Amino acid sequence: MEAAPASGVVPAVEIEKCVANAEDVESEPVAAADRRAEESVPPWREQVTVRGLVAALLIGFVYTVIILKLALTTGIISTLNVSAALLAFLSLRGWTRALGRLRLGAGGAPRPFTRQENAVVQTCAVACYTMGFGGGFGSSLLALDKKTYELAGVNTPGNAPGSY
Repeated sequence: MEAAPASGVVPAVEIEKCVANAEDVESEPVAAADRRAEESVPPWREQVTVRGLVAALLIGFVYTVIILKLALTTGIISTLNVSAALLAFLSLRGWTRALGRLRLGAGGAPRPFTRQENAVVQTCAVACYTMGFGGGFGSSLLALDKKTYELAGVNTPGNAPGSY
């Protein structure tokens, strides 16, 4: 064991170089990433498909109803981007599997949704429910009418008689 220098600084320990082993588990994800990088991105006409847009409209409709219900009842708007993306992925995966089991795809097996189609579906679904709220349909001002005032009751705190 070497003595530390008088200045109190400990010398750095050298790290030995390791030869890459063919059975190295940690280098496998890098190889998979390299294969993905070699894949070509399809043109936009193959990314925006009719089946993708139909799926996006259905998911967007469901989330529009949810976000408008939340906006009009609580006045709170949460971003449902992650749940919309998850629902889109799961519904597309289920749709493809159901068609495969029913043998309704071309040649007996349906073409699975690509990564790009998934991204388009998620983006369109989020845009659908954002337009529903952003267009003013989820405004809490819609709840401020005479009928709501009467349903809440005149004795409710904040409701002064004749203030509607």
